[in-house]
Amino acid sequence: MQLTEVKDIATHKEFLLAPRLIYKDDKNWISHLDQDIEKVFDKKANKYFELGKAARWILHDENGNLIGRVAAFVHPEFSGVFNQKTGGMGFFECIHNQKAAFMLFDACKNWLTEQGMEAMDGPINFGEKDRFWGLLVEGFQHKPIYSLNYNPPYYKDFFEAFGFKNFYDQHVFYLSAKKELPPIIQKKFERLTKSQGYRFDHFRMHQLEKYANDFMVIYNEAWSSTHRYFKPLTKEAAIATFQSMKSIFDENLLIFAYHFDRPVAFFISIPELNGVFKYLKGRLDLLGKLKFLYYRWRGKLNEICGVVFGIVPEYRNKGIDAGMIAALRDYVGERNHYLGAYMAWIGDFNEKMLKIAEHIGSERVFLLTTYRFLFDPKATFERHPKLD
Repeated sequence: MQLTEVKDIATHKEFLLAPRLIYKDDKNWISHLDQDIEKVFDKKANKYFELGKAARWILHDENGNLIGRVAAFVHPEFSGVFNQKTGGMGFFECIHNQKAAFMLFDACKNWLTEQGMEAMDGPINFGEKDRFWGLLVEGFQHKPIYSLNYNPPYYKDFFEAFGFKNFYDQHVFYLSAKKELPPIIQKKFERLTKSQGYRFDHFRMHQLEKYANDFMVIYNEAWSSTHRYFKPLTKEAAIATFQSMKSIFDENLLIFAYHFDRPVAFFISIPELNGVFKYLKGRLDLLGKLKFLYYRWRGKLNEICGVVFGIVPEYRNKGIDAGMIAALRDYVGERNHYLGAYMAWIGDFNEKMLKIAEHIGSERVFLLTTYRFLFDPKATFERHPKLD
């Protein structure tokens, strides 16, 4: 077998081609968009290159057939909770051959060792955790949602045989639009809005600057204390984000919470894009864009996916999460074409959010695992600590 680093146009194309070969007979697989993968490794588009670096490889068999790919990356943020020098690996694809899989894992380990790392997490993204993060271990009977990792069941055996250990599990829930919310949710909403000075607004594009500014304020307050390498969001970047989403979002799926006019929380959802992207085969070129418009018109964007939830620290544990769920449900209940909503993955270390997801009657449809591999076999392994 021949391992080749991705450094030119030919190897770049083969890196994108690999999953199409691995999943050619899998009816549930939906290709990630090529342009989404390319952005991860574009130094101009990915801010993680400011403090980090990445490398990619493809693998061929003795006959020159493409049989796998992988990527490795380093960034200070990955060292995380234990201050252990930890890198990442991801975008792993491989035929059902353990020797081939181990060659790809070793490529990552060796490169990360050269970068001074002591461990690697995987499969993860060289970017934010809302996409391409974790290995699917349950839920293979369902079609994957946009930017959620999907893989054959045998990948789990590869990771664990190599020595990766479960760092944390990631739960993805689905709430059917037909499911009645517990009465306590509506009671919390009414208490917040009638006697405690809260209101819940839906985003409006004609007030783009107002909502972009509110998003910026909440985002910066919510995450500045939790990320050591946090870079404040600017109003201009927030405006650009909403403008880039204009062609796909439903304004009423973006909920903002206010306390006496102070912006304190947001819950951003969008239509579940794989309802349309499954027809594009990973390519959002001119033909792909025309297909997108056609299938959206045909009503194929009929489910919702929660993207991000943010709340100012001093307003946590006040029931605002329930209020936003109620506000979203009030809208969805009026729009019969939405069949239900997926919640962005929740780590098993976040017991409060898991309880909320279960309390509102949602069903777990996907379970993923983020693994950690320690380079020193004598080192002590610890799972991700629980959140307070």
